[in-house]
Amino acid sequence: MIEFQQIDKTYRVARRQAGMGNAVKAFFRREYETIHALREVSFTIQDGEMVGYIGPNGAGKSTTIKIMCGILTPDSGRCVIDGRIPYRERVAHVQNIGVVFGQRRQLWWDVPVIDSFELIRDIYRVDESTYRKNVSDLSDLLDLGEILKTPARNLSLGQRMRCEIAASLLHDPKLLFLDEPTIGLDAVSKIAVRKFIKTLNQEKGTTIVLTTHDMQDIEALTERILLIGKGRILLDGSLAQLKKHTSGHKTMAIQYRGTAPMLREGMELVQCGEGQMTVRFDPTQIPVSETIAYFAASVELLDVSVSDISTEEMVAELYKEYEI
Repeated sequence: MIEFQQIDKTYRVARRQAGMGNAVKAFFRREYETIHALREVSFTIQDGEMVGYIGPNGAGKSTTIKIMCGILTPDSGRCVIDGRIPYRERVAHVQNIGVVFGQRRQLWWDVPVIDSFELIRDIYRVDESTYRKNVSDLSDLLDLGEILKTPARNLSLGQRMRCEIAASLLHDPKLLFLDEPTIGLDAVSKIAVRKFIKTLNQEKGTTIVLTTHDMQDIEALTERILLIGKGRILLDGSLAQLKKHTSGHKTMAIQYRGTAPMLREGMELVQCGEGQMTVRFDPTQIPVSETIAYFAASVELLDVSVSDISTEEMVAELYKEYEI
């Protein structure tokens, strides 16, 4: 279990104006600004949960992950994971966690992936039988195959990310931190990674904390979302709860034959093209059945689809609401 209690973290960052004169002044006297990365952040994550941790750039997501990994020490507050304080018992703590940073690598660049795996095995002191089984299982699930014999520098981004995830799981961690694991991946690779993460959580009960800007990752994988902004936890709930919090509006897309219909009061035009139209409306004011009947009376309908607010729209509304 992860317990985050009233965590604060600040950084001192050097600032100066552009120009040679300001550079010389800064050489003798630097000016610093205090950045509040986290402000009284508190949450609890139970064993086996898969949680999406979202927020804009600079909100404090990576700082939170680094504290939970034991890389950073908070200024105040308390972080306890499985009975350990990560930054005080780091050696014991890292035996039970796996970490994947989408924009950083742990594979050695010029050697075959399998050589990196064997070095990681030695670092974590994984016994030979467990290591062989894990490599075999991970290779099958992530479709690594011949990739293991290839130097990391010759891999595509999707291949490398699959290997990075496998490397983080060689020692059977109970807790996995994923920081932008699908960044830059093509559609096929994203689907493969998402499927693997879901299988890992369901079959092994691995606790997963996922930070990402890709809302499709959040929608496909997580049941609970933590929204952070300006260093504070702003919302904590399920995707459905957050959608209800942001908007009860629905979107209707119609395809029709004939002249474009006029919109009645309470409808908002989202998109319009030849023979098709998308509108947004509040079903508490105009029921879905009434909206369909209105358009059916105006034009010859060929197709109708109704959807709730998208995850991207929901998150954009939350950012706007909290001014982050």
